[in-house]
Amino acid sequence: MQKYTLAQYRQLLQNKNMLVEAVGCDANEEPVSLLTYDSKAVRPGTLFICKGAAFKKQYLDEAIKKGAICYVSEVPYDTETKIPYMLVKDIRLAMPPLAVWYNNHPEEALTLIGIGGTKGKSTSAYYMKAIIDDYMMATGESESAILSSIDTYDGVICEESRLTTPEAVALWAHFRNAVNSHIKYFQMEVSAQALKYHRVDDVRFDVGMFLNISEDHISPVEHPDFEDYFSSKLLMFEQCKQAVINKDADYYARIESCARACEKVLTFSTKDATADVYGYAIRKDGDETVFMVRTKDFDEEFRLTMPGLFNVENALAVIAASLLLDIPKKYMHSGLYRARSKGRMEMYVSRDKNLITVVDYAHNKLSFERLYASIREEYPDYAIASVFGCVGGKALNRRQELGTIVGQYAKKAYLTAIDPGDEPFEKICSEIGVHLDRAGCPYEVIEDRGEAIRTAISEVSGKTVLLVTGHGSGTKIHYKDHVVNCKSDIEYVRMYMEAYDSASEVACTEI
Repeated sequence: MQKYTLAQYRQLLQNKNMLVEAVGCDANEEPVSLLTYDSKAVRPGTLFICKGAAFKKQYLDEAIKKGAICYVSEVPYDTETKIPYMLVKDIRLAMPPLAVWYNNHPEEALTLIGIGGTKGKSTSAYYMKAIIDDYMMATGESESAILSSIDTYDGVICEESRLTTPEAVALWAHFRNAVNSHIKYFQMEVSAQALKYHRVDDVRFDVGMFLNISEDHISPVEHPDFEDYFSSKLLMFEQCKQAVINKDADYYARIESCARACEKVLTFSTKDATADVYGYAIRKDGDETVFMVRTKDFDEEFRLTMPGLFNVENALAVIAASLLLDIPKKYMHSGLYRARSKGRMEMYVSRDKNLITVVDYAHNKLSFERLYASIREEYPDYAIASVFGCVGGKALNRRQELGTIVGQYAKKAYLTAIDPGDEPFEKICSEIGVHLDRAGCPYEVIEDRGEAIRTAISEVSGKTVLLVTGHGSGTKIHYKDHVVNCKSDIEYVRMYMEAYDSASEVACTEI
C-alpha cells in the first residue's frame, strides 16, 4: 500500500475543510506507519487519534512513549514530549477520510451490502452471506466478509463482535483486510448510531436493505427520541446505489420517499402482492418453513431450515438484494436452505419432546413481539417460559416493553444479566418486574446467566418452549468497572439440556 506523510494528511484535512490548525506536520517527511485511536496498539510512526468523550491525556502520553509521531484532536494537549499535531473541527468527521486514505480506498474493489432496520439485521446478513458464499464457491472465489453484531470476518480477523458497526478506522481496516484476502463481497449491519456519529461516512453501498423500524435505543446516551433514531436510520439511503425496502414496515411512505435517493429500489412484502418480491403461502413442513416467492421473473417455492416464521421477511429482503446483484437464483435457494446465524433461533429439543429450548438474540420490542407470536403460532400445545434481561444505562424503554410482552405470553420468567454497565442489576430487574407483576407473570431474579438457564430448564413441568434471549453467542457480561467471562447461551443450553435428558431417563428407569 502507498504510505502518506504527515504533510499529505494535513493537506487532506485542509481540502476537506476540517482542519483548524496544524503544527510541525510539514517538517516530518517520515511516512505514517499506522493510524489508530488505541494507545495500546501504537508503534513507531503512528498517527494517533484522540477520540471519545472519555479520552484522557494519559492515553496520548502512552502513545507518544510508544512512538506516535503526530496526533489528531479537537484540542491541543500539553504533553511532556512535544510532537506535531493537527486540530480538527470534529474528530468523528475527520476519521473517515483519514481511514480511507490510510487504507488506500479498498472499497473500490468490493461489492458492499449494508443492512439497516430495527430487527433482523444479523439474520439477513448471514442469509446474504450464505447465498453469496454458495455463488463464490461455484465460481472458485473466496467466501464473503461480514460485520455483524455477532461475528466479524474479513479474511484476516475472525472474532466475536464488539460493536454492531465499528468505528471508521476499524471499519476501513476490515475493508482493506478483505481486499488483501481476495474477497469480493462484503455484507455489514449498519446501526443508527453508526450513521448518526459518522462511522460509515464515505462508504458507498452497492445495495442497502432497510428491513423495518420500531422504537428502540431511546436513552440519554443513544437517541433522545424516536425521531432522532428513525431519521438516523434513514441516512443510509444517501449512501446507497440501490435499495431494498419492506412494504409492510411501519412508516413505509417515509421510508420509500427517502429511498428515492437511490438509482434503483426493489420492494418486498408478505402482505402486498404488488411488491417486487412477494412472499405468500407461508407454512410449516416439519422443521422447515416453506413459502412461495413471486417476482417479475419467477414464481416458485423456497425453504428455510432456520426456525421462525418471521424469518420469511428476512429471506425476501436478501432475495431482492440478490436480484439487484445479479446472483443466479439457484444460489438463493441453496443459500437460504442452509443458512444459519449463530445465536439466532437455535433450537434444542429434549428426548421426551416435553422441552424445546430456543436461543435467540432478540432484545428489543419488535424482535420480542415477532418471536413470541411466532412460537405461540408454531407450538400451540406448549406453554412458554422465558430467560431474559435488559442492558443498563440505555434503551430504557425496553424494560416496560419486554416485561409487558413476556408477561402476555409466558407462564414464568427468569430475569438475568445482560451488560448492566453502570446500573445496579437489581434496579434493572425491579423496573422490568413491575410490568411482569402487572401482567400476572411470576418471575425469579438470577444474575448469573448460566444459573438462570439451569434453573429454568430444571424447573420445567409439562410441554414448554423455553426462550433464552438477548445474549446468543456472546461470552462476556459488561459491568461498570469489569467484565465477566461466561459461556455462551448456546453452550449453557446444550449442557443443561443434556442434564435434563439424563434426569428424564433416570426417572423413566425408576418408574
